[in-house]
Amino acid sequence: MSVESYSQRLFEALTNGDRPSARAIIDECFRDGASAEQVVSDLFWPTYEQIETLFREDKLTTLAHHMATRLLRSLCDQAAQRFSFKNPIGRSVFAVCGPTDADELAGQMAADLLEAEGFAVNYAGSGIANDELLEIVQTTQPHVLLIFSSAPSDLPGIRELIDTMREIGACDGIQIVVGGGVFNRAEGLAEEIGADLWAEDPTELCHVMIDYPEHRAQDEQRTVGRNRRPIRKAA
Repeated sequence: MSVESYSQRLFEALTNGDRPSARAIIDECFRDGASAEQVVSDLFWPTYEQIETLFREDKLTTLAHHMATRLLRSLCDQAAQRFSFKNPIGRSVFAVCGPTDADELAGQMAADLLEAEGFAVNYAGSGIANDELLEIVQTTQPHVLLIFSSAPSDLPGIRELIDTMREIGACDGIQIVVGGGVFNRAEGLAEEIGADLWAEDPTELCHVMIDYPEHRAQDEQRTVGRNRRPIRKAA
């Protein structure tokens, strides 16, 4: 699939709220040989980022932004039904996201692609209080707590949550992973708040979570992500 041949057309269809055209473009992608996973990671995600960047820069109206994100979420739902799911890998993920509809959309793309890779995913979206998050991670003991695509306003709460989890023995083995949103726009932020892993986009997220499945000890460098991956020793 040539992303360039589809991206601008999809962007225009989304921001105009043109649902038939958007669906027709995705049908073309599939006829062109793209998998559903490729459509989400290579077309939907870059288009989502373009929409969000223009909206933050006041180059896209609220109306166009709302139509685009809602239509793109509908397309993501349809694409996910065509995923080829891999065998379970025995790792569970509890995922949350930032407060906006766009954050929810980004978190959904991440959750969908992780599930396709064999992770067992529970996606709660936004608006979950820290005490509820602490209760669920202590009760269910997921391998990973994923906080994907968060807003700057979330940072104090995320920092407090991570600090509390590090202090609670019952949460000590849970890997904390962050990505997208404000973590993409502030270099070193993920490491500063004490996350184990970070990633810029859902595809990279799948890679780092598969490559580095273990929680890191307190005295080790914890944060691993793009430009931070340790050199692997030869066997």
